[in-house]
Amino acid sequence: HQVQLKEIRMRPKIGKHDIEFKLKSARKFLEQKDKVKFNIMFRGRENAHHELGRTILGEIQEQLSEIAKVEQAATMASGRNMIMVLAPR
Repeated sequence: HQVQLKEIRMRPKIGKHDIEFKLKSARKFLEQKDKVKFNIMFRGRENAHHELGRTILGEIQEQLSEIAKVEQAATMASGRNMIMVLAPR
């Protein structure tokens, strides 16, 4: 099976249940030995609150720590997006 990079997009004001749902699909991708790229898209005034994005990505990293390792830590890319890449263990 060729490893693919699956992208999961979200916004900084995502709800708790929505995060859980995205985690479920991320788990499925990681179990299929695919890498998962989490992309938090900031728009307008949200751009002033990067700490919200870091909090969300930190929570995701914690939840998936037993089946995934961080390949690329949470960083801002191209001004509006915060990206983190997880690879299966």
